[in-house]
Amino acid sequence: MLLLALDTATPAVTVALHDGNDVIASSSQVDARRHGELLLPAVDRVLAEAGLRLDAVTGIVAGTGPGPYTGLRVGLMTADTFGLALGVPVHGVCTLDGLAYAADLAGPFVVATDARRKEVYWARYADSRTRLTEPAVDRPADIAGEVAGLPAVGAGALLYPDTFPQAHEPEHVSAAALARLAVERLKAGQELPAPRPLYLRRPDAQVPKNYKVVTPK
Repeated sequence: MLLLALDTATPAVTVALHDGNDVIASSSQVDARRHGELLLPAVDRVLAEAGLRLDAVTGIVAGTGPGPYTGLRVGLMTADTFGLALGVPVHGVCTLDGLAYAADLAGPFVVATDARRKEVYWARYADSRTRLTEPAVDRPADIAGEVAGLPAVGAGALLYPDTFPQAHEPEHVSAAALARLAVERLKAGQELPAPRPLYLRRPDAQVPKNYKVVTPK
């Protein structure tokens, strides 16, 4: 087994290689505006660090968000392209699940990432491997009652201390955590879903109202 994991659902552009036993190479850079520019060089970097070629990869793991439309689709399209080119399976893992796994908290807690527009993408967890609710996007004040008293991890939690007073690292997801979680689930016999994006809302870019299409006569 050699899994290539990647995620671009948060400001972190993160890539890792897992050989079935542990992560053997990883790279993470935080830059919310350069996902497309940074992802492929990061893949090249982790392959070089491991002394391997891309054609040695036996599977792809992609973070499925939730996340902003533009950043998220960079990672998912790259994962699908690698899967088609190499003829290997592509597995989807919720980005919030990767953060929860990396946090390694024993009791109930919340994962919240920055959704911009003064909102967070979030979900509640029973422990680091068990999600209790579907990912959602809300204003922090609107969910204060649901998350009251719970520890929280992620950039969204750190941004809004009034709603998440017990906020902890990690701030962003790491592909290393995604890879470890995916391998754990695969070894347990779980079937990982195909990577389908969790956008949760429309993209920021919209066609202007009263837009007129001009075609040549």
